[in-house]
Amino acid sequence: MRDYRDAKAMAKALRDTLAERGVEISHSAALEVVARQFGLATWNVLSARIAAAQPSDTSEVRFEPAVPIVRIFDVSKAHEFYLGFLGFSVDWEHRFGDNFPLYTQVSRAGIRLHLSEHSGDATPGGNMIVPMRGIRIFQRELAAKDYRYMKPGVEEVEDRLELQVTDPFGNRIRFMELVPR
Repeated sequence: MRDYRDAKAMAKALRDTLAERGVEISHSAALEVVARQFGLATWNVLSARIAAAQPSDTSEVRFEPAVPIVRIFDVSKAHEFYLGFLGFSVDWEHRFGDNFPLYTQVSRAGIRLHLSEHSGDATPGGNMIVPMRGIRIFQRELAAKDYRYMKPGVEEVEDRLELQVTDPFGNRIRFMELVPR
């Protein structure tokens, strides 16, 4: 999935698509359109944001958020749990052809997960920790859905609040919020 760092490629794709339809725009005009799509006033503002995201030293190590792969066995059950219960949205789906296993990305509020029916991608019964804020609000949201298979509560553990869920395939997600002391 592209983000603001791919703005120049997005502008080129926009120009190419418009040209195929007989509409010509300059490269700078395409860059301005892309900046607006990201909610910014001008290309200069977006360009500055892109420059700020680049490491200042090529030897600098920088990690992006990890994207766990979660093994699933039934797409409808996965959608019921991840989309219906947890409130994630599908970003994209991929299959190599008809009647092939699904590989998809779901996301919500900054977390991305890859759900895979492919047998070699992940082991069922995984465990992940998701740091977050607003855990009590999230718990009330889940409780209001009255999900048949799970009624998670919030537990205070040392310096944090935890809410734990287990998907239909045995994968555990532990949402955690640090408690200010």
